[in-house]
Parts: sequence; structure tokens; C-alpha cells
Amino acid sequence: MEYRQLGGSDLRVSVLCLGTMTFGEQNSEQQAHAQLDKAVARGVNFIDTAEMYPVPARAATQGSSESHIGSWLKHQCRDQLIIASKIAGPSRGFDWIRNGPRINREHLHAAIHGSLQRLQTDYLDLYQIHWPDRYVPVFGASSYDVAQERDSTPIIEQLQALAELVAAGKIRHIGLSNETPWGVAEFVRCAEQACLPKIISIQNAYHLMNRTFESALAETCRHTNVGLLAYSPLAFGHLSGKYIDNQEVKGRISLFPSFGQRYSKVNVPAASAEYARIAQAAGLKPAQMALAYARTRWFTSSVIIGATNLVQLEENLNSAALTLSAEVIGQIEQVHQRYPNPAP
Repeated sequence: MEYRQLGGSDLRVSVLCLGTMTFGEQNSEQQAHAQLDKAVARGVNFIDTAEMYPVPARAATQGSSESHIGSWLKHQCRDQLIIASKIAGPSRGFDWIRNGPRINREHLHAAIHGSLQRLQTDYLDLYQIHWPDRYVPVFGASSYDVAQERDSTPIIEQLQALAELVAAGKIRHIGLSNETPWGVAEFVRCAEQACLPKIISIQNAYHLMNRTFESALAETCRHTNVGLLAYSPLAFGHLSGKYIDNQEVKGRISLFPSFGQRYSKVNVPAASAEYARIAQAAGLKPAQMALAYARTRWFTSSVIIGATNLVQLEENLNSAALTLSAEVIGQIEQVHQRYPNPAP
């Protein structure tokens, strides 16, 4: 397993990170522990979760992913692992989380307290804002709508509250998720101006059918030394090839169709079929090709993988040793030119 420096921090993270959004919904506590054991045995030292997990978010299961990790983590060598979690932002209807989550001092302190209790640890290595407190177009929306702007906590105040948690030893480093180039630049500017902790990472969607990160965000992160944690590298299973011949196959898209609306766009079936064809012609598994592509981009610090069973997890872990040929890369680029970002 390869390890990379995460942004401007002292953290060296495995290039594959174990995502846990299925723990507590599609995976039981026992199954979660088995996945954690296998991933760590294969060299993964980086585990990502969130207070709102599992997905789809429900009041009855909220926090279960962290709890399943916590009952495992208490038996591990804590200082050998990098544990990341996220605070939920506003305006997604999750009123059962603190009567409507916000990113302000009160909510940050309450959220970290809950996460640390569930994870059964004294600190987090990385604490991320799951999506911005302010309005931004996310989760499949692509155009900024001025009419949706709302009151939000100033970024400087968010950083000041996070600085308190760093000073208290509850978190080591901070990061963002589902952010924009302006947001990254503003967090960095405010931190430098006020001598507050600087963000080290951004967790955004990045995969063969959503390469929007490659333009403005890649440039912003390059000049601010912020590492990408690429989530949804298999586009909710579409890049595994399993939906090509059987759209009714059991998976997150079929189980929770409302959650995967960004993958219902017109060119997704054609693009995913083309990527699967390239992989099969090269003697590769489509999922492994997609993971290897995301892993080997110059801006990627780690790729967040997820699975619902150990067979899937093993296949995903095996992608860590895969290097794509120039020919395969060239064919991928041809498909990208034909179907640019069909699932942004």
C-alpha cells in the first residue's frame, strides 16, 4: 500500500481510504468489523465516516456508522490509524440532528462531542465540514442560483470555533467536503489572515463520469496545498459495470433511488458502458480500472472506497497495485471527450 502526505499536514494516509456510509444500514456491526479488519490487514490506515451516516440518512440510524467503528476502534492501536469524520451542514432536512444542523460554534462543539463518544476515542485526526453552511449548488446541481442564497455563519467564525477544538486536543486537522474553489480559497485566506488552523483536505466527488474537479478546484488546491479525498470513485456502482445489462440489479441505486439522482442523467448509461468495454478489452475489472484512474491523478491524496461485502472490498483493495497503460488512459480520454462529465 502506498502512503501520501495529506495536504500541508504531517498525516501520511493510505492511497485507499475505507468509507463507511453503509455501516448501520446495509452492513451490520459484525460485517463492519470484518471490513475494517480486512482493510487494515491490507495496509489501509485511513477510515472516513460522518455524524449523519449511514446513508440514506434517517433519524433511526443516524450515528450508527460511527458507533460501529467505535466498538472496533477501542480494541485497536489508536495512534496507528487516521480517523476522519464530518459535521453535517444545514438545509438537507435533517432536523433530527441538533434540531437542524449548522456550522457554528454551538453546533461544532456539540457535533464533535457526539462523534467522539460514538467513536470511543479522545480525538479525530481529521474533522471535515460535510457541506458548506452557506448555499452552494451540490449533489448533482451545477448552476449557482442567487435566489437560494441564505444567511450563514461567516467562514472566519467557523475557523475560530474549529481552532478551539484543535486547541482542546479534540481534532488534529481540519478539512472541507463538497466545497467550491471560492470556498477553499476563502478558508485558506481567512486562516492565514487570522493565524487560525488551515484546511488540509477537500472531500469531493471525483470519478470517470465526474471530472469537474480537474479545472478550477485542481488549480486552487495546487496553490493552497490542499489534498483531494476522492469520494464516489465508482459513481454509486455504475463504474463497476453491474448496471449495464441489468438495471434492476441489487445495489444502492436500486435500493435508494432518490439518493442517486445525479446518476440518472442521459449520458450515464452510454458512458459507463464505454468505460466497462475499455476495461474488459484490457483484461481489467471495470471497478479496478476506475479506482486506479482516480488514484493516479496528480491531485489525489486518497480514494475513498466502500463495499457491502468482503468480496467487493477485496476487489477494490486490489486496485492499489494496478497501473493503467498509456493505451488505456488514451481510450479513457477519448470517451471523456465524447461524454464529458455526464454525472457531475
